[in-house]
Amino acid sequence: MSNNQKHKATVPGNAQRPGSGSFILENQKSLVFIVGGIVVLILLYIGYQRFYLAPRAETAANQLFKAESYATIDSLQQRAIDGDGSYPGFKEIATAYENTKSANIANAYLGGLYLRQGNYQEAINALEQYTNTGSVILDPLVIGLLGDAYSELKDYKKAASFYKKAADKNANAFTSPLLLKKLGLVYEAQNDFKNAVAAYKRIQSDYPESHEATSIESFIARAEAQL
Repeated sequence: MSNNQKHKATVPGNAQRPGSGSFILENQKSLVFIVGGIVVLILLYIGYQRFYLAPRAETAANQLFKAESYATIDSLQQRAIDGDGSYPGFKEIATAYENTKSANIANAYLGGLYLRQGNYQEAINALEQYTNTGSVILDPLVIGLLGDAYSELKDYKKAASFYKKAADKNANAFTSPLLLKKLGLVYEAQNDFKNAVAAYKRIQSDYPESHEATSIESFIARAEAQL
């Protein structure tokens, strides 16, 4: 795709209909935001939790730190998953230290990394092992990643259910507008333009100061034109 084409694909007025190509490619900025948000929040989460872990879990946290450093570098993300021969990757941590907080976070990482690699079913398998931490930001982001995975598999009905759940969970101006926009897109993919408009209008009414609100009028107009 040429640079001009890429630019057109990201301009709301020229937005392509969902399902006409890769959902992730059409919403790259949103996906990067989600994965990037998880990376930042996990770093903070591990830094805090490390002081309260039992010895076995503390070992997992220390090993998680190495995999986590690889996860932030695109060319080294496979090492983050599989390890480097000296330190285990997220896959091993998730299984070897099952039922620890570090294993739970490793599953969140795995889901995000598999999603970026295009391994959508593996992403789902990992993300389904994640349990809520109580984090206002991290928990809805992980649920949203499940929505992304099902979107790529073109199971838009399931994707919509996860985006709705994520948008409503711990509703806040940081994650909810992003997830509502994704919800609207998958409703459009199902030709459910009424619910798409409703999702977009929630951004406009409930989160008018959000980044998503700045361009949401064109999405509303596009969906309303199909009613």
